[in-house]
Amino acid sequence: MSSWQDEMRDALGSGEDRSVLADERAAMGDRPPRELISLADDEGNSVSVNVLGRSSGWTAGLDAEIVVKTPFVSGRIDLALYVARLESWADALDRLDAGEDVAWMEMSSGPSIFIQLTGERDCPEVVVEDESGSMVTVRVPLVPPDDWVADHRRRLRQVMGHWVPMLSE
Repeated sequence: MSSWQDEMRDALGSGEDRSVLADERAAMGDRPPRELISLADDEGNSVSVNVLGRSSGWTAGLDAEIVVKTPFVSGRIDLALYVARLESWADALDRLDAGEDVAWMEMSSGPSIFIQLTGERDCPEVVVEDESGSMVTVRVPLVPPDDWVADHRRRLRQVMGHWVPMLSE
């Protein structure tokens, strides 16, 4: 487990560290955080993962969606999120920060997201694959801002800080 994950577990488990999460929630106006992933470029290409809310059919899960938008193709697919998936996203961010390509949710049912730091067009690419459902794969080249990994760690902290305590109730 990474030190970042240790910090996240500590923040979720201790009142002292919850003040950071409370400050982040206050900055958001107490609105539930929705964007777990938001990768976009100036060309109109984007891939996002949005939390829609608690799952109505599964108390330990969140309803979410993957949204792909490009000038050529756009689409969305439903996604179930739960604590282990959020933790695996934290692992993926650690690997990306270390300069490695990642596959998130690759061996599970439902869609997968692959992030290749140097894709087929010599720029970063996000590949969304729905092999088990529609059998469609979309490859989206985009160049995220320099601080995108840190931004996504903040997004993950906000999502986990808000939603994870509700999943254990």
